[in-house]
Amino acid sequence: MRQSTSHQRFIPSSTLSLIALAVATAFPVQAAFAQAAKPAGDEAGQLDTVIVTGQRRSENLKDVPLSISAIKGEALDTYNASGQDIRFMASRIPSLNVESDFGRVFPRFYIRGLGNTDFDLNASQPVGLIYDDVVQENPILKGYPVFDVDQIEVLRGPQGTLFGRNSPAGVIKFDSAKPSNAFEGYANIGYGNNSAFNLEGAVNVPLNKEWAMRFSGQSQNRDDRVHNPQSTGTKDLEGYKDNAARLQLQYTTKDFSALFNAHGRDLSGNATLFRANIIKKGTNDLVPGFDYANYPTDGINTQTLKSSGVNARLRWDLDGMTLYSITAYDKAKLYSRADVDGGFGCNSVPWCPPNTVTGPGNLFNAETADGVPDLKQITQELRLQSNTKDPLQWIAGLYFFKEDIQVDSFNFDSLAPGNPQNGYAVQHQHAKSWASFGSVNYAVSDAFKLRAGVRYTSDKKDFDAQRTGAGGTPLLIAHPESTNVSWDLGANYTVDKATSVYARIATGYRAPSIQGRVLFGNDISIANAEKNLSVEAGIKQDLFNNTARISASVFRYDVKDLQLTAGSGSVNQNRLVNADKATGQGVEVEFLVNLNRNFKATIGGSYNDTEIKDAKLFVAPCGGGCTVTNKAGPVAGTVLIGGNPLPRAPKLVGNFSLRYNAALGDGEIYAYTDWSFKDTYNMFLYEAKEYTAKSMLEGGLRVGYKWADGKYEVAAYGRNITDKQQVIAAIDFNNLTGILNEPRAYGVQFKVNF
Repeated sequence: MRQSTSHQRFIPSSTLSLIALAVATAFPVQAAFAQAAKPAGDEAGQLDTVIVTGQRRSENLKDVPLSISAIKGEALDTYNASGQDIRFMASRIPSLNVESDFGRVFPRFYIRGLGNTDFDLNASQPVGLIYDDVVQENPILKGYPVFDVDQIEVLRGPQGTLFGRNSPAGVIKFDSAKPSNAFEGYANIGYGNNSAFNLEGAVNVPLNKEWAMRFSGQSQNRDDRVHNPQSTGTKDLEGYKDNAARLQLQYTTKDFSALFNAHGRDLSGNATLFRANIIKKGTNDLVPGFDYANYPTDGINTQTLKSSGVNARLRWDLDGMTLYSITAYDKAKLYSRADVDGGFGCNSVPWCPPNTVTGPGNLFNAETADGVPDLKQITQELRLQSNTKDPLQWIAGLYFFKEDIQVDSFNFDSLAPGNPQNGYAVQHQHAKSWASFGSVNYAVSDAFKLRAGVRYTSDKKDFDAQRTGAGGTPLLIAHPESTNVSWDLGANYTVDKATSVYARIATGYRAPSIQGRVLFGNDISIANAEKNLSVEAGIKQDLFNNTARISASVFRYDVKDLQLTAGSGSVNQNRLVNADKATGQGVEVEFLVNLNRNFKATIGGSYNDTEIKDAKLFVAPCGGGCTVTNKAGPVAGTVLIGGNPLPRAPKLVGNFSLRYNAALGDGEIYAYTDWSFKDTYNMFLYEAKEYTAKSMLEGGLRVGYKWADGKYEVAAYGRNITDKQQVIAAIDFNNLTGILNEPRAYGVQFKVNF
């Protein structure tokens, strides 16, 4: 493995032709749906205007010169029906993938193929997550449940100006429903298979003329659905209790407003189940006779997470400008323990005792845990921006970030009575970052608008790691630091009232990363800062008297010094490397149409072609048993990965939904179906037949009845209704250990609004 020293040419000659091709092909979609979408008279209603705040202002989505998607309302209720966590977003939005090796905590996000497969609890990601205007840096903070949310926005492409560090792939922005001056609320109760019980609700109370309060919460619960028939280890698994709440207080006067937010989460359940030898050798199929509910293991499996935070968002309306202050403090504690070998016993020479009973298949002895006993994050943003209607609009700001984290790693002996601890390693990291940024929007004319931005960022980390006990390591220390200037330039042109086109060029930056999980290794690794340059263009158009809407974009990006996480194959250890370069290009399309007064449909999709461009970069593949298809590397037991696509980056992603409604009695009956498709992808940096995920098509169905002007609603739902089961991730040791997707879930719900 090596780090790059070569130079990179950011803008290839093919870029302009790619942009032109996609913009040209966007218009046939209009013709294809014209007959179906054309309303008879006024039968089909017009679509609502979508307002987004991803550029720190409230704007019509059509006027924003970047590729952006928004989810809200009924779609969120549908996806959350079965108690799914934040991973429900995977494939629901073009170019977005979300996965996890830790279950309901530690989600990993990928936009346009850029993400990070690192399982270390100190890992950085190139996708920023913003919850109520506050950056959530550590991955365990990014899994906060989605409830009482007004809107989710996905900003694709580098967001290095207004959001800064660690967002070269894009940003996902969550906005909670805010307090209002009306007494209102809702309660949503659901019950499903495996005794799943889900409760979500909110109450909004105007306290007086100036103060309002909103309290909201969610409780997701499920009984165990997997049984361990062995006499040792955790007996019943995959149940959980996941509770979260949020209290908001809003104070408003003529020239000043304040929004105070306190939130917390308490999760207890099981870590992801790693299932040994469930992949048929030479294929990516499940072995014959696989039984999801049966999990023989000799390990302990448990997971707990507690997180909480407070923030204050203050706003002063001044003469010609507005001053914002956003102050936030978040903390978390996590412990996650699992049987990594995914079975019982041990027969891997020379580590296993003789005559040990093992199963299923080839096994070694690996039971580990990772914990974060202490995570604290403080952020402060000051932002001053114009509030006039002048052609020139501007934003200027300062940002500060501080993080302190400890990560513990434990090893246990599953073959000894009581599974005693026999290994320990610890990491400490103290990170500081500050930035100054500015952005300007200029209306050259009513139709043509330009915007540009720049941000200076300084990052510094103080890190140490050590394995203690017999065979321990000395204290390993690192102090990486870097500075960066990010910028973007965009233009939006309104062709007519219904149509706008845009173009954008932007840079992104990911701060240096550290991989210091030394439980099984003797050194730490550091990845240099990564930088991304992206160009994109697109069209946004309202069709058929505003009863349909299409957004289409094309993009090309080049990443210099791409940070990658390489596994060791035979040891539960990762190492960071920088690839010389990686490229990505593709197309994204979203189409929404009211077919008539009874039918509404959405279609979305993306094509992402990614490639690692480093002819000399090599990694260790699986520890044995898998069928590697890459060429051998220069060191025995390694393979070259140059030319491979980025890991966990499906080329094709698609989604479709269709809603039917009709009047019935004094209410409305409806049926809503949604489907998502995810193409094949490599689970690791190298390619192997067993570790190439199959394409996946998953569907959901919701049938319900609303009455009393929408005050009451009863519904039945199903998720993964075809009960498709397949391997979506793996542990690449020597026993073809796989991780599965969620099986079918179904149930009923009752919702009341007041």
